[in-house]
Amino acid sequence: MTTIEIESRGEVEWVTLNRPEQLNALNPEMVRELRTYFRTLEDRPETRVVVLRGSGRAFCAGLDLKSEPDGGGEVTASSISTGLRQQRSIAEIYLAMRRCPQPIISLIHGPACGGGFSLALASDIRIAAQTARMNCAYIRIGLGGCDMGSSYFLPRLVGASLAAELVLTGKFISADRALDVGLVSQVVDEDMLEAAAEEDIQHMLRTSPLGLRLSKEALNINLDAPGLEAAIALEDRNQVLCANSDDFSEGVQAFLEHREPRWRAS
Repeated sequence: MTTIEIESRGEVEWVTLNRPEQLNALNPEMVRELRTYFRTLEDRPETRVVVLRGSGRAFCAGLDLKSEPDGGGEVTASSISTGLRQQRSIAEIYLAMRRCPQPIISLIHGPACGGGFSLALASDIRIAAQTARMNCAYIRIGLGGCDMGSSYFLPRLVGASLAAELVLTGKFISADRALDVGLVSQVVDEDMLEAAAEEDIQHMLRTSPLGLRLSKEALNINLDAPGLEAAIALEDRNQVLCANSDDFSEGVQAFLEHREPRWRAS
């Protein structure tokens, strides 16, 4: 990996976007590395939580336009096919983030624009610094405002009206307003981002590995559940799976003995 740094701290991986001079903008190499990283997580259950952050002054300024070919020119079947492949190659990052079983915590500081905003939106928990500024930058450069999952994530997180405001205008949303509307769960000083994440990490590591993975799965699927019955059916299935694991017996015993549980290997 040359554009991202991966630091393992026990069962947690801290992933740092590492193009600080370019505000961690997504160039083709970073796209490949992020796509590969999130796709491989499914086969690494020993990693239980992922923290995503940016180096330097920004979380991620979106697509690196200097590394992309100029638009315009003759439209052909070949150019459309190539464009679709390139578009999907980037979009696969966000699909892989939702597919991977590990909860993802994004620590957002400075600009989080366009595809960088979508990295935060595709995460499970978003913690922002006071410096965070987020927007759907796509619409400000001649594209549509709906890109990289923004039209899916935003209405579910903040409702249709505010999602429309952000998508149709490309305006920035500040950290404080993001907290007010539930887009982020906390706003802290920039030097406290890691400490804020650690609190949530420690709570998650106290859960059983199976229970944590199935909880992320249920939240993902039930965002699109056709109704309460379907949501409860999935919850019932997951609880029966967990209840028939050794970890459930250990969890109950630890609770009765007033001690921390000793989960089996992930």
